[in-house]
Amino acid sequence: MIPGTFDYHRPATVEDAVALLTKLGEDANILAGGHSLIPLMKTRLASPEHLVDLSGIGNLKGITVNGDEIVIGAMTTQFELITSDELARNIPIIAETSRLIADPQIRYKGTFGGNVANGDPGNDMPALMMCLGATYSISGPNGSRDVAAREFYHGAYYTALEHGDIVTAVRIPIPAAGHGYAYEKLKRKVGDYATAAAAVVITMVGGKCTSASIGLTNVSETPLWASDAASLLVGTSLDKASVDAAVFAAEAITNPASDMRGPAEYRTKMAGVMVRRATERAQSRAKG
Repeated sequence: MIPGTFDYHRPATVEDAVALLTKLGEDANILAGGHSLIPLMKTRLASPEHLVDLSGIGNLKGITVNGDEIVIGAMTTQFELITSDELARNIPIIAETSRLIADPQIRYKGTFGGNVANGDPGNDMPALMMCLGATYSISGPNGSRDVAAREFYHGAYYTALEHGDIVTAVRIPIPAAGHGYAYEKLKRKVGDYATAAAAVVITMVGGKCTSASIGLTNVSETPLWASDAASLLVGTSLDKASVDAAVFAAEAITNPASDMRGPAEYRTKMAGVMVRRATERAQSRAKG
């Protein structure tokens, strides 16, 4: 189908974009990579009267190291995440996850900020950002503020963003050297959303797990940070009984819908399978 008519705006600065969004009100939508919004517009599920395109704002792109954090601009593409030397050295799970998003054509244009900001529970980056303890930098009509990824998602397509707000960057703590990591994703075909997916980041010292974090994708109306499950791994050798307990705790917080990807019970069990696989692969990579 063909989208409805709209006015197109291409501001040059974040301040101009915020002012436009504030002026235009609820009839305006942000356009980043467009891979979430444009399909909705083609089916008339979204019919904004104004599109505010962020692609002309140069300082919304880039990947930099700032002390013990990596800072990623919101308009950085998935392809740029995959090819970043800084991420390969410091947080390689980001590129690993990006490679599993959609297909190469979408990864060339799809933006990191769009993936984390629109509140789609099927997007892969939100659960990973929760797993990594990321913080979102937001500019809006009332100034700038930071919101932790773990506090950002309130429901399906419902986030901490207010109208006029723009996610400008994401700050991610650099995990300890030698950490183990894995993102496991079950999907029906290339380009599909996950039936279930899990991000796991751990550290090991002397054969014992000293820290762990687990994020879950597309098994609830929001991404999930499985903090209780992760805590069950800390202090253990990641033996079968400990991993079994963590898998059970992760499954317990899921609430997936029954849909074309399978019944809810199946998707819950697949979330557990993804946690188990990701934990095993993270352990194999840990150099503690």
